[in-house]
Amino acid sequence: MGRGLAAILSTPNPEAAGEELRSLPVDAIAPNPNQPRTHFDEEALTALATSLRERGVLQPVLVRPRHGGGWELIAGERRWRAAQMAGLEAIPAIVRPDDDAASLELALIENMAREDLNPVEQARACAALVEELGLRREDVGRRVGRSRVAVSNLLRLLDLPDEALELLETGALTEGHGRALLLAEDHGERRRLARAAAEHGWSVRETESRARAANTGPAPRARGRRGPAHPDQQAAMTAVSEALGALFGRDVAVRPHRDGYRVQVDLASLDDALELARRLGPNGSP
Repeated sequence: MGRGLAAILSTPNPEAAGEELRSLPVDAIAPNPNQPRTHFDEEALTALATSLRERGVLQPVLVRPRHGGGWELIAGERRWRAAQMAGLEAIPAIVRPDDDAASLELALIENMAREDLNPVEQARACAALVEELGLRREDVGRRVGRSRVAVSNLLRLLDLPDEALELLETGALTEGHGRALLLAEDHGERRRLARAAAEHGWSVRETESRARAANTGPAPRARGRRGPAHPDQQAAMTAVSEALGALFGRDVAVRPHRDGYRVQVDLASLDDALELARRLGPNGSP
C-alpha cells in the first residue's frame, strides 16, 4: 500500500512493455470510464493546481491510446484534473498499450493505494476487481495490500441502501458504522438507522446496539436462528475466519449455528475442492 504507483507499475524493460513517455495536450486526454473514484475534494484539487502552476507536473499520468484518436487515462486523474484547473496546455504522460482488463486493474489498484479513498469507493473498486476481472478475494487482497477479511468486509458494505452509502461517501458515517448497520436485517431499518446515526452522532457501538434491537420485532424467529452476534463474538469469529482462510487459502465464513458455530468454505469447482483436500492431507496428498 505504501509503495506508490511507480513501484506498482514498474517494468524491468519499458521498451519491451511498449511504453513511451510523451508530453500530451491536456484536452486530448479523456477520463477512465471505469474510474471508481467519484468524489474529488475541490479544496485539495485547488491546492494541487496551485502547486502545478509553480512547479509543473512532476509525476506523469498513465494513459493508453483511444479508438478514434486521443488518449484515455489509466491512472492519475487527480493530476489531470488539477492540470486543467491550473490552465496547463500539456502534461507528461506514459503511453501504455493496455487492454481493458489491464487498464481497469491499474486504475483500481492506484486508487486503492490512496489513503483518502472513502469506504464505498474502496468497496466498489474491490467489487470491480472481483466481478469484472474474476479475481478471488485473496487475490484482490494481495494486489491492494489488504487481508481477505478486510476485502470481504468492504464488499459487504455494498449491501447497504443507497442513502446509507451516500452518508459513508460524504464522511457522515464511518466504515465501522456501515458494518454496524448490516446487523439490522431489514433494508428499511438500515436506511432509518443510517439517517439517525448521522443526525445524532451515534458511536459505532450505539449503532450496533440499535441495529440489533431493530431485529426484535413481533414476528417469530425461525427455529435455531440467532440474532446478530455481539461485537466481541463477531470479532472472535472474524479472527477464526481469517486464521482458517490463511490455512486453507480460501474464503471461510464462521457463523453462529444453534448452540455452536458453522464453518463454511466456498469452493468454485470440484478441482478447487480436490486442491484443498491435497493441501490438508498428510504430506500434501489426500
